[in-house]
Amino acid sequence: MADDALLRLDALTLELPGAARPVLDAVTLSVCAGEVVGLVGESGSGKSVTARSALGLLPPGARTRGQVLVGGTDLVGADAARLREVRTGTASMIFQDPRAGINPVRRIGDFLTEPLRLSHGWSRPRARDRALELLAAVGLPDPPRHLRQYPHELSGGMLQRVMIAGALAGEPRLLLCDEPTTALDVSTQAEILALLGRLQRERGLGMLLITHDIELAAASCDRVYVMYAGRIVESARADALFKAPRHPYTIGLLGSSPPLTGPLERLRPVPGSPMGLAESAPGCAFAARCVFAEPGRCDLAAPRLLPLPETPDRQAACFRASELALTTEVHP
Repeated sequence: MADDALLRLDALTLELPGAARPVLDAVTLSVCAGEVVGLVGESGSGKSVTARSALGLLPPGARTRGQVLVGGTDLVGADAARLREVRTGTASMIFQDPRAGINPVRRIGDFLTEPLRLSHGWSRPRARDRALELLAAVGLPDPPRHLRQYPHELSGGMLQRVMIAGALAGEPRLLLCDEPTTALDVSTQAEILALLGRLQRERGLGMLLITHDIELAAASCDRVYVMYAGRIVESARADALFKAPRHPYTIGLLGSSPPLTGPLERLRPVPGSPMGLAESAPGCAFAARCVFAEPGRCDLAAPRLLPLPETPDRQAACFRASELALTTEVHP
């Protein structure tokens, strides 16, 4: 893991009262400056909790172990002042649904200027000028008018641009994007992703992109982590992961995802259902759904996430990782 990482999770484990298994189980990942890192998996795999943990936004009753380093600051057990410092300067988050993240009874100008005035001590004129700059930077056509508008007066795509502008207000070095296009139509999704890519490159940001779409991650990210039942099961550079997946779950995700280019082939869904928090398994959490599983081995012991001997720059948590054919077929 890079020493200059903006975000570093080291064996982060998060447990909730009443859950049969950890929500996050020894999660280790990193994001460096100028790098786009994907975190993919089905709903309920722990992706959003991972991102929220990076800002200390933990569920009630959560117990954590391990490290969460953001810009070198460990947030595990950090007090409110330190968390506020990180959230208003080093890192920002873009949430899935902008209408849930922006107060519907306040003007757009309030959403953008209040954090600058209250957290950074800016004057109203200075904060307003900054808000106008940000709205122009995210491609909104009439910043002065938009400052006076309410959220219901903007489309979903425009409102997501406002959310992005708000995330950039404190000049963060790290951007956490939690399914930032899921609530948008397909054409608007492409526009928002292009905008995020441009801003990331221009500003040299580190970006963690959370998505359930592994094809999107392969096309947009430098590296990708695959998560299942709160564990990282595979990590690799995006091109290598897409061309030669080495965990059965990754193979299943690719087989069930329509390609971004080329002819549409028959999709092959991953069998079974994701493991819920009320379920646990002594062995590999994916064994019950895995067509490569070996009875008496995979269901009894959980494989560790280890570098692959033939490609040490990538990791997989599977006893048969080195045996899997370099294909996206879901059957052995």
